[in-house]
Amino acid sequence: MVKSFRTIASFLALTLSLTTASAAENARGADVGWLSEMESSGRTFRDRQGKVGDLLAILQGEGVNSIRLRVWVKPAAGWCDKNDVVKMATRASKRGFRIMIDFHYSDHWADPGKQAKPAAWASHGMDALKTDVADHTTEVLQALKSAGVTPEWVQVGNETNDGMLWDDGKASKSMANFAALIQSGSKAVKEVFPNAKVVVHVSNGFDNSLFRWIFDGLKSNGTAWDVVGMSVYPQPATWRNLESQVLTNMKDMVSRYGKQVVISEVGMAMASADSGYALLKKLQADVASLSNGAGLGVFYWEPQAYGGWQGYMLGAFDDAGKPTKTMEAFRELSGVSLPVRPQQKTSVLPRMEVDGYDPLGRVAPDR
Repeated sequence: MVKSFRTIASFLALTLSLTTASAAENARGADVGWLSEMESSGRTFRDRQGKVGDLLAILQGEGVNSIRLRVWVKPAAGWCDKNDVVKMATRASKRGFRIMIDFHYSDHWADPGKQAKPAAWASHGMDALKTDVADHTTEVLQALKSAGVTPEWVQVGNETNDGMLWDDGKASKSMANFAALIQSGSKAVKEVFPNAKVVVHVSNGFDNSLFRWIFDGLKSNGTAWDVVGMSVYPQPATWRNLESQVLTNMKDMVSRYGKQVVISEVGMAMASADSGYALLKKLQADVASLSNGAGLGVFYWEPQAYGGWQGYMLGAFDDAGKPTKTMEAFRELSGVSLPVRPQQKTSVLPRMEVDGYDPLGRVAPDR
């Protein structure tokens, strides 16, 4: 009877938590980790009318309400370290943005193909690494707290498809080790910001078997987390099918683990802005459709990257540094007014961005 009561109480607590969350506005987010570096290099940004301005103000005008920032331990050039992140988070917070902090636990990029230990931790074994994760997490979050910034979400690891801090924390080598590292970071987050939601982030949001493997492993090891984070970077020709799989996966994460879901990263080729717009509209609608407010929002990765910045071509600003049509998907849901585009009378079929598909990813009609 006691066990049954506890089960019912836990279910009611989860339901109340998700229902309360449903009252909050979904995140319309942008990861802008490159911003300070871009500004330092002399890059400028323009609004839709071509006026140069502060990117954060421009994004706010595009309907963005949340900012995501990555943290590296000791990057060679200094960008995305603790001081840079605190500076940018403070700047965004003062403008009223909600904040997501993304810990990579590396000196540079951590993603599915590389999860290198920071140089200072290179010789450390598991016990030391758990302490490293906790101390680094605490140090950065305490600095944010001292600056008056309260993040709403904190990612413990970035695109941890096979764990992090390889090889010790490689999930395919030892799921228990990976789980212990996540637990160490999660505990540190809650000690500084008890109300912040801990996000565990995995890429390829369409791959349900991958997500089940990771999160079954974390659950079986008693790991605590609040939100399942996903990345998705589809092609114009394939996004509809992949996005449908993402929705199926999101629903499974909610029902299987009782967790909330956020799209931590999404991107589409800047040259395919019509497809980017359609993808972003659909993703936001699907996230909002999840039961009991379990869908938290969508973050576009580095939308302001333009002109081939560091070789990245999936931004949502054009080569003149202005927002493309992709950003209209955020504006429309935010209620921010958008100038009406002039109608053009034409009998010409839509331009094919990829052979056999129109700009919205639809199969081309027979000519």
